[in-house]
Amino acid sequence: MAMIDDNSKEQIKKIFEPMKESVKVLLVTTKDNCDTCEDTENFVREVTETSEKIVFEVIDINDEKAKQFDIERTPAIVLLGAEDKDYGIKFYGIPAGHEINSFIMGLLEVSGAGEKLPDSMTERITKIDKPIDIKVFITLSCPHCPGAVAKAHKLAFMNKNINAEMIEANTFGELSQKFNVSGVPKIVFNEGDQELLGDQPLEAFLNTIEGL
Repeated sequence: MAMIDDNSKEQIKKIFEPMKESVKVLLVTTKDNCDTCEDTENFVREVTETSEKIVFEVIDINDEKAKQFDIERTPAIVLLGAEDKDYGIKFYGIPAGHEINSFIMGLLEVSGAGEKLPDSMTERITKIDKPIDIKVFITLSCPHCPGAVAKAHKLAFMNKNINAEMIEANTFGELSQKFNVSGVPKIVFNEGDQELLGDQPLEAFLNTIEGL
């Protein structure tokens, strides 16, 4: 049974029309203790089939390629550019529900069809010269979460020093507990050095990063 109806697929197909370059969606799964891996594979396959610009590949977490991209848990999705260029954009958990929006925005971003930022904002982002890790905890029913995820992923796309992960809080309960996730979106910088709650403006992300 299809996870996305035909009408939604047609809408997604039109959204993907501005894509400039090809994007590879690398899905990392495992056959052991992964309740959502099968659903994630089916869902992502249906999304990626709506555009010829998207290549879909599935590997096991024990594959060398999974280690190359520092995959720590499953299901995991990595968005890659030409020649498997890694922009530090990851999704941990199925990007369904409201989160399909951040998944679509991530694909557009990596293809070169992302939203252009003001020069002043771009300059601030490109000046970041230290390693930054951003974890955005979400739930699939949260309407405000995709905006926070998309901003984190945009920062990662624009600066090689930044890695950004969407983490589905219910799928990864232990990790959510570790970072005291009681509301979403919760944005964690560098393993808890700083935190933000809610879909904050990009300015708030940058102010936080610059203060680290």
